[in-house]
Amino acid sequence: MVAGVAAGLAEYLDVDPLLVRIAFVILTATGGLAVPLYAALWLLVPADEAPTSIAEDLLGRYAHF
Repeated sequence: MVAGVAAGLAEYLDVDPLLVRIAFVILTATGGLAVPLYAALWLLVPADEAPTSIAEDLLGRYAHF
């Protein structure tokens, strides 16, 4: 429930958000894969009401070509 990644992913996959959160916990406990995956999804996937993601906003702000 930090950045809404699990809820957004659950909505996209049309499953219960609790199942996605449990999968993140299992991935964290079995090797820590969920932490970088969660961070990457948070940065790369835009919010429902946002036209761009956090990464696109940062790259657009610093890319002066």
